[in-house]
Amino acid sequence: MKSMLLMRVLALGLTVTTFAAEAQTWPSKPLRAIVPIAPGSMADIAARVVFEQVSTQLGQPVIVENRPGAGQTIGASVVAKSEPDGYTLLVNSSAHAIAPSLHLNLNYHPARDFAAVIPLGILPNVLVVPPAKGWTTVGELVAAAKATPGAMNYASAGVGTATHLSAERFRSSAGIEAVHVPLKGGSEVLTEVMTGRVDFFFGPVGVVAPRVREGKLTALLVNGAQRSSLLPDVPTTLEAGFANAEYPLWLGVFLPAKTPRGIVEKLHHETLKALQEPKVKNKLATLGIDPMVMTPTEFDAHVEKEIAVNAALVNAIGLKPQ
Repeated sequence: MKSMLLMRVLALGLTVTTFAAEAQTWPSKPLRAIVPIAPGSMADIAARVVFEQVSTQLGQPVIVENRPGAGQTIGASVVAKSEPDGYTLLVNSSAHAIAPSLHLNLNYHPARDFAAVIPLGILPNVLVVPPAKGWTTVGELVAAAKATPGAMNYASAGVGTATHLSAERFRSSAGIEAVHVPLKGGSEVLTEVMTGRVDFFFGPVGVVAPRVREGKLTALLVNGAQRSSLLPDVPTTLEAGFANAEYPLWLGVFLPAKTPRGIVEKLHHETLKALQEPKVKNKLATLGIDPMVMTPTEFDAHVEKEIAVNAALVNAIGLKPQ
């Protein structure tokens, strides 16, 4: 019995030593950052901005590779099934925590198969309406919706997207009825809202803010816990009196679950250092991406919580996994 215990202790000590050695020598070759969204997306731009600086710090290139498709699950699956050696990482949005509620045959689990490293930031969605409607406060929109139940509509960038679930969370909190109009993408949605064919839309602040400044859209609400640096005069859901209506978009970095903890911590440290660089901070700020400071452990817990929240929301609105 004592000999078996001794062997286990020695094996554990050897494993810890191996992991520590791997973390010290990592990285010794280029890294690959998989972005499961098309080039030009907020996740793609943020990844390139941050990892250009991380590359400089590590002395190794971080090659950003886009693998879009299937609601961002194709790229995530590639990383989940890759070697857990710290050389393949995922940069995903909060869609990462929606996936298990929308996909029946998902071949990975966003919590169990990944180690959360660090959030790159939070990108709140903003409730925008056509200026022609004349609504200047969210209270006016809600009053109009309640005056003609079921007559109002809202757009999204697709069923189950953050823009869709943002609107549903607000609609539930406000107690209003509205018809969902899923469209193909952000540019089509913006056109439909600006022309007045759609009544409202929850869009990423970095996308809608320029149109708000130009007077092409009216911003009524930010669905984050704090106001956006791009639209500081627009109140949050809580400030406007709507509880449980928050649904901000976040961007974050993940590694395969079995990656040595020393490497997870080292990548966290280097990415956090990059995020604190003035040129990186300023660029992200211009995109409307505000800081979201979490340790790897805290980020893991946040993802777990969001998976449960999304499952409840998807069930409540009657979406069926495909």
